Amino acid sequence: MAVKPIRLFGDPVLRTPAEPVKDFDKELRQLVKDLTDTMIDAPGAGLAAPQLGVGLRVFTYYVDDRLGHVVNPTLDLSDEQETDDEGCLSLPGLAFPTPRAVRAVAKGFNMHGEPITLEGTHMLARCVQHETDHLDGVIFIDRMDPEQRKAAMKAIREAEWFGDPVPVVKESPHRTFGKAI
Repeated sequence: MAVKPIRLFGDPVLRTPAEPVKDFDKELRQLVKDLTDTMIDAPGAGLAAPQLGVGLRVFTYYVDDRLGHVVNPTLDLSDEQETDDEGCLSLPGLAFPTPRAVRAVAKGFNMHGEPITLEGTHMLARCVQHETDHLDGVIFIDRMDPEQRKAAMKAIREAEWFGDPVPVVKESPHRTFGKAI
């Protein structure tokens, strides 16, 4: 198991758009494994490569017993929206009401370069949108209205972890499953 440190809000890598994956090789397969192991250990419902400090367009997800990954995703979103609490492994312990499309279709590739389509509603759709935002250098609080964003920034500044350096890699002998994004 390779559990990596998750970059926290304030790290510039989280605001940098990721580059498309060009090589579907051993390094990509290891990145998908690291993302999956780290996401499950956290526990989380999704994790994007920039959250591990890697500027490539790939994310993993674990929602409603569906575990997988998408490389170089493009999204098709429904017009229907819903607002629900949303959290992020890069903002530990915090969640805020965030609007998202109810349905999302992600098209991309698996780690072997084979085309895939991932369709989901509600939590899976939210996860896919959240992680794709990470690949675009967008944090979920950017989706909130100005007043809510102001309150979220206050909560972030007051969080115990705010301003902490990047954590040391920890190796974990166990896996736990969760649904937080």
